[in-house]
Amino acid sequence: MSASFASALDAARDAAAAQHYPQGALYVVATPIGNLADITLRALHVLQMADTVACEDTRHTQSLLRAYGIDKNTSQLLAVHQHNEAEAAQNVVQRLQQGQRVAYVSDAGTPGVSDPGARLVAAVQAAGLRALPLPGASSITTALSVAGAVAHSAEHGGFVFVGFLPVKNAERASTIAQLASEPRCVVLLEAPHRIGELAQALAVLGERPVTLARELTKQFEEVVTQPAQALTAWLEGAPQRSRGEFVVLLHPVPVAADDGESLRVLRLLLAELPLKTAVRLAAEITGTSRNVLYDTALTWKKSEEG
Repeated sequence: MSASFASALDAARDAAAAQHYPQGALYVVATPIGNLADITLRALHVLQMADTVACEDTRHTQSLLRAYGIDKNTSQLLAVHQHNEAEAAQNVVQRLQQGQRVAYVSDAGTPGVSDPGARLVAAVQAAGLRALPLPGASSITTALSVAGAVAHSAEHGGFVFVGFLPVKNAERASTIAQLASEPRCVVLLEAPHRIGELAQALAVLGERPVTLARELTKQFEEVVTQPAQALTAWLEGAPQRSRGEFVVLLHPVPVAADDGESLRVLRLLLAELPLKTAVRLAAEITGTSRNVLYDTALTWKKSEEG
């Protein structure tokens, strides 16, 4: 082990060792989403301490551990991925019952959100054993932090995590139609080979701002906000723009400011006229943006239906 690795692990031990790490517990460990420097000292300490490291891909995780100077033999690495999660979870439970400390990592980021891990944690808890979180990198919160897309109002605050949309065109279009009236920020994930199709499908959202975050934390990281209808043109503007894993944020549906008059007029017209006609007339009467009034009317309609 090089001196730099040793000093990093010593620093991790000094910073994290004072806390108690019980045996027979599952440690759910967040790992970097691209930049190896984004590992926590506590994660290094637990990964070094763990009797078993359960992971999506043993080869990938072995390389990750070696990058930090942590040596685990093959018997200490256990594959737990989406295709064997239920079966492998029982193996983990058995190891925990033997008193082992088991760390679980996904290929990148925080396990159990869009990556495997939820079934594993559920199985561990069902067996009466503990699952302990070690927070760290997440592509979702990383993208949200620089998108300026999360409102703080009581009515439209927060965000909705959706993840990957359906692959089939009809199902994807149906899901996007449902999300069109969602007043909160919507978080999607997409792979590089499908980002073009997603951009085309999102074009129906028109002027709604969408943030694309790609290659987060890496050398060629890029975060850009465009109207939904302009995403395809932006992606086609340069070949590298379609590379890397994507976090896609649909900004909150704009809601008309409650100046009293525009919303009063809109409500009166909606009571007597079809939605599009009411919105057009309300915009002409009050001078408020037609798009904003339309989105507001959709939000009202969804609230009444709910």
